[in-house]
Amino acid sequence: MLFRLIAFAVAFLAVARLWAVDPDATRWEKTIERFELQDKKSPPKEGGIVFTGSSSIALWKDLEKHFPKMNPINRGFGGSSLPEVNAFVERIVTPYKPHTVVLFCGGNDMAIYKRKPEQLHEDFKTFVAKVHAKLPETKIVYLSIHTAPSRVNLKESTLEANRLIAKECAGNAKLRFVDIHDLMLGSDGKPNPELYRDALHPNEKAYEMWAEKLRRSLEK
Repeated sequence: MLFRLIAFAVAFLAVARLWAVDPDATRWEKTIERFELQDKKSPPKEGGIVFTGSSSIALWKDLEKHFPKMNPINRGFGGSSLPEVNAFVERIVTPYKPHTVVLFCGGNDMAIYKRKPEQLHEDFKTFVAKVHAKLPETKIVYLSIHTAPSRVNLKESTLEANRLIAKECAGNAKLRFVDIHDLMLGSDGKPNPELYRDALHPNEKAYEMWAEKLRRSLEK
């Protein structure tokens, strides 16, 4: 009986492992190379704001409109996760010597890779360490994860990840946490469909709201 229980446990963990595939940063190599080629052709100004993270950053095409005279640089890429962003910090964040970095990432980690809030917290600390190893005075702003219509089942994990990262930011003057979670909800406490272009990504109205909260934080 004991042998059967052990065998079942081993099999269960093996299946769970198949579902929880680890992020593979190498899949983004061509995307990162395109950023680098773009930089060679038209080097961005140093001392601006780097926006990095997953697709909601990549799709934010009008940063200049929302952050005039702040020299925003968009280095978001696809459906990336925190470990994948961390793999490229030295190539798409620190080379620009930004005075501020805005990071939006973490939702894919839980939805695709089944990572836990505690893992997101540790990955965020890794991001901070990588940036501050090269740029110790740079401010890092974490834009919170929101509960998208397609990820309502992850709401509790989302709130816990946000809580852990917010607490981390509260203890460091170089870190800031900008909470957009509740901004994306309707009066019924559910994701507001008027703020989404699809079941996952924000629309222009949502970006306006994000920008307003971010500007208040950046001006402090």
